[in-house]
Amino acid sequence: MEYYNQDEQQEGTTNKSLKGYKIVIIVLVLVLGAVSFQYFRQVNEIQEEFAIERDTLSNRIEALVTEYTYIQSENDTITESLNTERLKADSLLQRLKSERRWSASKVREYEQKVFILRDVMKGHLHTIDSLNTINEDLVNQNVKYRKEVTTQRLRAEIAMEKSDELTTKISMGSVVRARDLKIVPLRGNDREVTRASRAERLRVDFVLSSNDLTNPGAREVYVRVTGPDGYILAKNSNDLFNHEGDMLTYSASREIDYKNKDLAVNVYYDGTGITSGKYQVEIYMDGHKIGDVEAIIK
Repeated sequence: MEYYNQDEQQEGTTNKSLKGYKIVIIVLVLVLGAVSFQYFRQVNEIQEEFAIERDTLSNRIEALVTEYTYIQSENDTITESLNTERLKADSLLQRLKSERRWSASKVREYEQKVFILRDVMKGHLHTIDSLNTINEDLVNQNVKYRKEVTTQRLRAEIAMEKSDELTTKISMGSVVRARDLKIVPLRGNDREVTRASRAERLRVDFVLSSNDLTNPGAREVYVRVTGPDGYILAKNSNDLFNHEGDMLTYSASREIDYKNKDLAVNVYYDGTGITSGKYQVEIYMDGHKIGDVEAIIK
């Protein structure tokens, strides 16, 4: 009987121990579940934070790629460097999108690379701004110099025009003019007649006016007589003289000795074709037309 009671006591003690273990196990399971839940929640929060960091970094890099794409420079060296940095940014973006293992150190690594790319771009922008400023200064200086050169050229052209004008005035002022022109029909003995039917030759009378601006000396005077039929009276087809690059036919010529004083001149035409009507007489000397007159011979 005592033996039986002893077994019952041992069995009761064992049952109590098992219950205690069960309680401990249950408590441990609950604690482990709570810890696991907390752990996974923290992991999810960290992953969410990393996802936000990744998206932020991705946006920053995409912005860098866009900025590198639109930065323009006329300097070939800077343009080549910009293209290189843009390729680096694009490559970094692709690595970022394919990254599967994230950590705080990985985030810092990407942030550092983005910072370097951004810093390099700022340096390029500063250089471009400096070059643009220099170019603007050069353009302004060039415009200033061009204005000065244009002003000097205009002054030179004005001075040249004035010089040419003065030269022209002097040249025109030095031209000896013929005045008191008349045409006289003559017989063979140089007797004046009043009718063309009696004339055998023509005499052209004029006075070379005095002019102190021209050089004195020998001159060749050419006379052109246009008859009533509109043709130049000439003895030979080879009777030509140069006037402003054109070869003109003359009716008669004479060499005179001009001494800057009034000089009466007579020039004779000894050819045919003298008829009644209106005549046009022109006098040329020193390459200039120095006088003309119209006359009617009955």
